[in-house]
Amino acid sequence: MFLKQLSLTHYKNLEASRFEFQSTINCFIGKNGIGKSNILDSIYHLAFTKSYFNPSGAQNIQFGKDFFLIEGKFEREGKIVKINCSLKKGQKKIIKKNGKIYDKIADHIGLIPLVIISPADRNLITEGSVTRRKFIDGIIGQTDKVYLKNLTDYNKILMQRNALLKFFAQNRTFDGNTLRVYNDQMSELAHPIYEKRKAFLEIFIPIFSQRYFNISKGVEEVGIQYDSDLRHKNISELLEQSLEKDKILQFTSVGIHKDDIHLLITGMPIKKFGSQGQQKTFLIALKMAQFDFIKKKSGMNPIVLLDDIFDKLDQDRVSQTIQLFDNENLGQIFISDTHEDRIKTALEMTTSDHEIFNLS
Repeated sequence: MFLKQLSLTHYKNLEASRFEFQSTINCFIGKNGIGKSNILDSIYHLAFTKSYFNPSGAQNIQFGKDFFLIEGKFEREGKIVKINCSLKKGQKKIIKKNGKIYDKIADHIGLIPLVIISPADRNLITEGSVTRRKFIDGIIGQTDKVYLKNLTDYNKILMQRNALLKFFAQNRTFDGNTLRVYNDQMSELAHPIYEKRKAFLEIFIPIFSQRYFNISKGVEEVGIQYDSDLRHKNISELLEQSLEKDKILQFTSVGIHKDDIHLLITGMPIKKFGSQGQQKTFLIALKMAQFDFIKKKSGMNPIVLLDDIFDKLDQDRVSQTIQLFDNENLGQIFISDTHEDRIKTALEMTTSDHEIFNLS
């Protein structure tokens, strides 16, 4: 799987751009704010039908324009696949595969396996459980359509249950029978989601641990711990027990939407006890493990986006990082950076063909 051509129209700060790519390493060089990350984000957009950095579709339209259009030509298993993503203000986003509009956008997820590494990944360590759940759901969802549908359905029912709890509070009323309907629907979906997450992490954690060991030379021990309300009780019991609390809070306080993964170094939270270098290594190992898992499940190399990850790294570390990805034969890689010299120096040490796009 690799991206051959990319065309952008009115996407973020990019008026009109067109690129043809190598199947190996492609680098975008330029000063901050020129649009390097936006180009990488457009590739992410083609894979996941949304921006990695800004989930609001309308805000990805260039200022003063009425629409954006992203067009990508991929080679997948020897066949050409054309993906178009467009959005007009006030209308629904349209995703086309070879000229045909998807009935359900979710059907597109997984067609283009992709992994992005960005400074924004630090949110996995610093922010709350929502960010970490999105991370594991994004990996599982790329290769498991049933999981993706169950998760979407669960979240819809959760919103409806929360709206009902709010209605009860505002109108000083209560209808246990209606609430029980939502409880039953959530129960049907929650257990399969929990089991899929549990099974995924049983495979993923050893892959991650090995990746971290290889990068850090085994200096310290790291771990990931899955935490879920469903570990000890089924969701029907949990919802029943939390009813009075939920009525007061006006939202559902238990369930798989509260799951978390704890990121650990030497048994302690890496957020508090990991150095900047250890945290960066942890995140790179997470993303490389993500690559390994998706490759194993999909049978093809995901596209890798390295967005501005070399900031504050010396030349040796930049070269080591690029060599790490090059030596792994990861397939197609896109890199954005502000310093052409350090990228050229690093690329001289690789064996892969490469292309440098200077946007200055």
